[in-house]
Amino acid sequence: LRFRSNEEVFGEGEPADYIYRVVSGAVRTIKFGADGRRQIMAFHFPGDVFGLEFGAEHSLWAEAVGVSEIAAVRRSLIEAAAAQDTGAAQALTRLVSRQLQAAQAHALMLGRKGAGERVAAFLLQLAERVASSREIDLPMSRADIADYLALTIETVSRAFTQMERDHAIALPSSRHVVVRDRCALETLQAA
Repeated sequence: LRFRSNEEVFGEGEPADYIYRVVSGAVRTIKFGADGRRQIMAFHFPGDVFGLEFGAEHSLWAEAVGVSEIAAVRRSLIEAAAAQDTGAAQALTRLVSRQLQAAQAHALMLGRKGAGERVAAFLLQLAERVASSREIDLPMSRADIADYLALTIETVSRAFTQMERDHAIALPSSRHVVVRDRCALETLQAA
């Protein structure tokens, strides 16, 4: 399936009949508060699986961050494979465990870190996912990063600017980050 930028993949409350895998592009999963504010729960990149639910309906929204290709597999086929094949069941368990670890890391980051620490941790997480851990292309906007880190856009922008002043990163463009001093980011993240 091909999705345009900001196009909905699925909505909260819709039947969770499919499980999705990002082929290209990126997807954000979102929870909206009662006041209408959005909290981005996760970003999903090529190879990532999302939309796996324990109930019959989706508990989150999913949107393409940019133009994205996404593979969809019927949930019933995955469940049948897991019921019949221990290897498939183990793979499913590993997938759920990785998603739980990512959610726990995100919650810990939001609960214990200041703005600079959150942005540094975010950049380090992204750096681990790309082939060149020094060059990071951000498919998401500053608003997306702010909603993921529970910060304001201005705070995220100030953190990027301060890291650039401190020579921890370079910003050749708003969507391209060069990690100049990984140790400085790690120190900031751990503060």
